Amino acid sequence: MIASWAAAFQPVEDGQLFAPHSPGCVGCGPDNPHGLHLAVRRRGSGVQAEHTFDDRHTGAPGVAHGGAVAMAFDDLFGFLLYLIGELAVTRDLRVSYLAPVRLGARYVLRADHGERVGRRLPVSAALRNLDDIVVATAEATFVVVDTHHFTRAAGG
Repeated sequence: MIASWAAAFQPVEDGQLFAPHSPGCVGCGPDNPHGLHLAVRRRGSGVQAEHTFDDRHTGAPGVAHGGAVAMAFDDLFGFLLYLIGELAVTRDLRVSYLAPVRLGARYVLRADHGERVGRRLPVSAALRNLDDIVVATAEATFVVVDTHHFTRAAGG
């Protein structure tokens, strides 16, 4: 599993799609029937995805569940690590919901990273509707880890 991630850290040109974190990833994996299936592109020093939440992501009628929105942000942040070239995990994630995220509506998610401080990587993102109105924002801290973090978690 870790070896397959190494390929993801290869340079990606501006506008190019990243490979999913894994085929079964609940955020971006194409093989997960319950996932978001995010398709993420490099945009300058950040990353971007267009996404439509569907009935699998229902919270209140007609509105995406806040957990699904948070998952989209968290997965999007994971692609920033490819640009930074570090393995890291989410330490904390703070989401601000500014307006309902409607099912069936197209949104653009954009994330950027700040300066690394020790092992900490600050990241931020916004979710905008097609009228360019921000409907949710997120800030997170990722912590750089080594491959042993993942092999221990997998029982390896």
